[in-house]
Amino acid sequence: MMVPVALLLLGALIAAVGPRLLARADWLEREPVVALWAWQCVVAAVLLCCVLSMTLSASVAWLTVRGQVFAPAPRPVVEAYALEAWRPWAATVAVVLACGGLWTAAMLVREIIRARSRRRRRRAELLVRAPQLPGETPASDRLVVLESERPDAWWLPGTEPRLVITTAALRRLKGRQLDAVVAHEEGHAQARHDWLLHCSGALAEGFPQVPVFAAFRREMHRLVELAADDVASRRFGRLTTALALVELNEDRGVFGPGGAPGAHVPQRVHRLLTAQSRLSATRRLRLTAFAALVPVIPLLVTFWPGLRALQ
Repeated sequence: MMVPVALLLLGALIAAVGPRLLARADWLEREPVVALWAWQCVVAAVLLCCVLSMTLSASVAWLTVRGQVFAPAPRPVVEAYALEAWRPWAATVAVVLACGGLWTAAMLVREIIRARSRRRRRRAELLVRAPQLPGETPASDRLVVLESERPDAWWLPGTEPRLVITTAALRRLKGRQLDAVVAHEEGHAQARHDWLLHCSGALAEGFPQVPVFAAFRREMHRLVELAADDVASRRFGRLTTALALVELNEDRGVFGPGGAPGAHVPQRVHRLLTAQSRLSATRRLRLTAFAALVPVIPLLVTFWPGLRALQ
């Protein structure tokens, strides 16, 4: 089979099978960091299939591109790819995939612009609600306390990241519960979870008809919270972290019948209280290595004809 076609079929297979295998896995909630890595590898493999297929298709359609891609390759290697058989469809496929790549980049840029706009707006609101005192100098890790009757806390990323917490949260959170909330938000900041959310959101909005990208965004929103919960629970205990979540969210209707749409707080609290043990270090390493092999498959499919020709 022609390599560009094989890559497209492989990408479709990974997009269909990968999310199903991950949905059936029983270790995702026990190891959310490994789960985040596995999801990224699946999506990276799908995108890599498209990029490699586009490159080979462009090599067939335009001699200039072929000269750049196969410049150092001997003639038997070029012949092994049977590129001429793909010529009738090569230009169309290359252009379509290139447009998809440009659209993905445009969606990512739009997502970043939107995120920066939201941050600027929220920072402007912070300056109004919590103005700096005379003589006060801004700090990169400044803690901002807002007067509010609603308990809340969040990390505002950016060049000057800030942890924002309301006075209602300070009144409700007792002892180490406040430390657990701070550790949770710091976990988001240190792992740069905002970039994962931007990328998953850009793919899901750019290609709403592709189920793997919608599942990727949905799982990123869920797994980053679980990963941050684990950061807090390892420092201050699962019970303390669970109680802090309850105190911050009990007035939002997430614990009632049906709960709020899309709320994962009850599941997060239940997960913390059930206290499932972590996987062994050996199994975590095996899962990480296995996930890393998924993006390698498109590379093997791409280079296999050339490697066989050199034997």
